[in-house]
Parts: sequence; C-alpha cells; structure tokens
Amino acid sequence: MGVRRDLRQARRRADLTARTPLELVRDETGTVREVRTAALVARSAGGSIADIPFVNAAEAPGAVVLRRRENGVWRPVTAADFAREVTAVAKGLIAAGLEPGGRVAVMSRTRYEWTVLDFAIWAAGGRTVPVYATSSAEQVEWIVRDCGARLVVVETAANAETVGAGTAGHAEPPRVWRLDAEGPAELVALGRDVRDEEVAKRRAALTPETVATICYTSGTTGRPKGCALTHANLRAEAANTVELLHPVFKEVTGQTASTLLFLPLAHILGRTLQIACLLARIELGHCPSVKPDELRPLLKEFRPTFLVGVPYLFEKIHDTGRATAEKIGRGASFDRAERVGVRFGEAYLSRFLGTGKGPGIGLYAAWALYDLLVYRRIRQELGGRTRYAISGGSPLDRDLNLFFHAAGIVVYEGYGLTETTAAATIVPPLEPRPGTVGLPVPGTWVRIADDGEVLVKGGVVFGAYWNDAAATDAVLADGWFATGDLGSLDEDGYLTITGRKKDILITSGGKNVQPAVLEDRLRSRTPVGQCLVVGDRRPFVAALVTLDPEAVAHWLSVRGMPPDTPMADVVKDPRMRADVQRAVDHANEAVSRAESIRAFALVEGEFSEENGLLTPSLKVKRQAVTTAYAEQIEALYGG
Repeated sequence: MGVRRDLRQARRRADLTARTPLELVRDETGTVREVRTAALVARSAGGSIADIPFVNAAEAPGAVVLRRRENGVWRPVTAADFAREVTAVAKGLIAAGLEPGGRVAVMSRTRYEWTVLDFAIWAAGGRTVPVYATSSAEQVEWIVRDCGARLVVVETAANAETVGAGTAGHAEPPRVWRLDAEGPAELVALGRDVRDEEVAKRRAALTPETVATICYTSGTTGRPKGCALTHANLRAEAANTVELLHPVFKEVTGQTASTLLFLPLAHILGRTLQIACLLARIELGHCPSVKPDELRPLLKEFRPTFLVGVPYLFEKIHDTGRATAEKIGRGASFDRAERVGVRFGEAYLSRFLGTGKGPGIGLYAAWALYDLLVYRRIRQELGGRTRYAISGGSPLDRDLNLFFHAAGIVVYEGYGLTETTAAATIVPPLEPRPGTVGLPVPGTWVRIADDGEVLVKGGVVFGAYWNDAAATDAVLADGWFATGDLGSLDEDGYLTITGRKKDILITSGGKNVQPAVLEDRLRSRTPVGQCLVVGDRRPFVAALVTLDPEAVAHWLSVRGMPPDTPMADVVKDPRMRADVQRAVDHANEAVSRAESIRAFALVEGEFSEENGLLTPSLKVKRQAVTTAYAEQIEALYGG
C-alpha cells in the first residue's frame, strides 16, 4: 500500500473515469434520480456466446483457460482441448435428439463438466435450463414441465431419483444422464457419427437475440419463474464487466488472473462469471461447495488471484479467524486487530479518494503489527494470492468490508437479479465505496422511482418470463425493469440498496422499518447463523436468531463444555445470550431507536434449504419462517 502504488492507481482512476463517463439525472430538488453509463463493448451484430470456445481455440489454442482437478491435482485445460470436448458433447446431444431451440436441464453442483455441458448445449443450438442440485421432486417437476426439457443431465444417483420421482407422471419423462457415472462418455460415444459440420451449422444459426438459457428464480415466495436470457444479455454482462475490471486488476496486481468458481452454476452469478472468464481467457477452476470446511482447502491449492462470492463467505472467513485466535488465547488481540483494521481501512480510503489525510504514523504501526499477527492469516485463508473479491447476493457489512481492505483484499460489492443477468451495478475498480453497490455496469441505466424502487434498463435486462406474459408485463415497462428493491443514489451516482418493497415492516406506532439493514448486520456477527426481523403491526421490532453450528462448537470448546451439550441448554445460557446481544447491539447501531431490535428469541435448529426455510441462494423465506416459528414470535410480544 505504498505511495508509488497510490500514484499508479490514481493515474489509472483518471483513465477509468475517461473510459466510463457518467450521466446523472436530477429532479427539481437537485437529488440524483437516475444514472446512465455507456457500454464499453459494442453490441454484436451476430454470433453468440457459443462461439467463445471456438474463437479461443482459433486465436490461442495453447492458452490454459481452465484447470480441472483430478486425483487431487489441478490439470490444465487448453483452449483447443476445451473446444474439442465441447464439440464432442454437442454431437452427443444432437444424436440424443436435441433440436435447435430445445431445452436441456442440468441438475448438478459446480464442476468442470457443467461448463462443458453449458457450451455444448449452446453449440448444438439448444437452451440450458439450470436446476439447483438441492431441488425437490416437486420443484424439478415444475421446471421440466414448464420449460419442456426432453433431456436432463444430473450429477448423482440421488439427483436422478429426484428427477425420476418428479417426472414420473409426465406423458413423456425426460431422458437422463449422470455425470458421476458414464454420462459424459455415453454422450460422446453417442455422437461419434455426427459430423463436426452439423455443430458448426447449428452454432452459426444462433443470433444475439436467440434465447440461451431459462433460469428459474429461487424466489422467496410463490412458484419459480423462468427468466429467458438471450445470448446478447449474457454477452452484455460478461463482456462489459471484463472490460471494466480485468485490465485494471492486471495492471495493479501484475498477476495472471485466475479464480476458483464455487457459486452454484444454477445461479446466474456463477454462470456469468464462467462466461466472463472464458471470454477473457482467465484461468478458471471449480469447487462443488461453498461450505467453508470444504472450500478452504481448495482455495489454498488453487490460489486464485480474485474471488466472486456472497457475504456468507466473507463472514465465515472472518469468524474462522476469530475462532482460531480465541483457541490460542488471542481472542482479545483479534478484536483489537478488527477495530484497528476498520479504522485503518476508513482512513486509507479517505486518502485514496482524496477526502482525508489517511492513516497517521501510529495507526500505520498498529496496522503493520496486526498484519503480522492477523491479517496475513486472513489472506492465507483465501489462498495467499487473492487481492480482489466481488461480493453479491446481499449487502456486505461495511465494517467487515473495511476489515478485509486492511487485510489487503479489496472487496467490491455488486447488485443484480436473475432478470438483470447478474450484476446491474458494481463498485468500479479503484473507486471503492464500502456500503454501496456501486455504479451501473457499463451500458446500463439505473433510476429511482417516486416510491424508492430501483429500476434498471440496458442490455443486461431480460426480455420475458418463460410462458408468463402477465408476470412479464408486471415488471417491464418501456424497457425498464422494476426490481422490487428499494434504494437511493448518492451525489456521484453510487447506488445503495435499503431493502425490499414487500418486506417493509410497519409497527403499530406507524414506523416503517426495513428489516434487511438489521438482518445483514446481525448475521455478520458470530455466533449468529441466520435471523429474521419481525414487527409488522407490532409495538416494537424483534428478531428470531439461529446459532451457527461451527460457532456453537467453538463456543462450547472454549468454555470446556461437552460438545454434545443439548442446543436447548445452549440457547438458554446467559453467556450465549450476552454474545448474541452484542451482535444485536451492532445491528442497532445502523438504525434509529424506534427501528432497533428490542427483543430477540434464540431458536433451536437452522434455517436451511433442507427444511424449506432458505432458498438455494441462501435467502430467508420470510413467510415460511414466520409460520414455522409462530409460537416463538407470539412469545416475544407476550402472547
């Protein structure tokens, strides 16, 4: 973080501003109500995302574009190798009966074969329909029936059973292949008699307006809706984010970019990251799990230079660091390191952005000490080479963002939905603003409606829900997509998300409360696992809180308590309640007294996908939780 690096970054910031000028639109009071950015990459007149592997193979056949883990070793996959695999699987899909425009459902965790399948389906002229590996038979039945998929590729025998159970009543159940069996080999063998020219012909018939994928929203309420995203949507997202971020990251770090993809490929953020990496020939590896214990070893093996994750990942890395410190009797030292890190990050950013003098000598000395004791361990948890990360899905606690900044990892936040092909906004490189979700992705416009709703327009915005014109008309008007989220734009056009329209709580005293602000901050503090803020038509705001299992195990160990202590005893323990109260106090710092959490209930168990209380993208299903814990909620209010 030296002066020379600051000067280099300042020059790059000037270049960046010139490349991506903003247009701000103000209302009669002078408040910014709309921000527009021009695209960095022109819209293609022809072609499709399916061309990427073949362009790479023609231009740089020996370039390593992916790394595949086999028998504990990461083996390189060149552009030429990948294009050959894509062609072979595409031929198999054609032989299996895939017609141009046909749908293929893929139900699998994140793995190398998923990427091959995605591009093979496109190369064969088809449309990919991702399905979460944790989906129920009922969910699979709806998706397969709604999209009309005749072919399904799954990962495991359990997935195959789920598909079989869900589609048993269909007039024509789909044909199914398994990735963990001989599925890929079967497809390759099936397509041996299909000519390469057939794949080339089908790929050439695709246009930017061709639907590439139908992504079903995980949705916190109601039946999932299929977002029909075109090749143009995917390219607008991938190409513009690559052009915005990649040159800057390369120049500042001097590293060859690489990343480990662990987000579910059924989620649009994972899919667009995959496309962006192949488009820019950024080395990409796969990890099937976002669970910290499974992810951390692979991060240390792969050693990515940047990461794209959700707040849960960064919260867990932080909590693991604190737990490790506490085990060796240095919990207080970690807490001091965290306070120093937040102060240092704030001061350093103020100098970087030209709004302050930066850290003084004493703060620099404290930072240097804790860099040796704490921060370097955080970097090691992420593989040791990571210098940048992108966080999306929900807001990241600002203090946590600053802590990572002090540890040498700049976390850029973004915001988007399936309907916006992942990111609609992102904090631009070298212009960090912790607490905001940044500026519109180049080629995108963002507007704040009169009621505070965030509207988005541009090449990343989808055109329709599959088979649901009424739902489409409800959210699209004149090219503007109504996100359902509430937000505001600052004087420079940076967007801050404040909550969901449908989630607003109105207390019996008439106070409007956005639960997301409280929930995001509460969840960022150990030992909290998940939480739900309640208070609609109630006299005050309260919360249901679950405990993180890893945090509980650590908490018991530090206190010399048996690891099998019943959870009923843990949630009643005054010491545990005191720890959770500190997390509640942290959350309350962000709101007024009238909006603050006055009471909370520690509940046994977890909110999870398995019990139907979380979506696959880790969002709480509010109605399901309030129904499941109705008695506990009533007890909070003396019922």
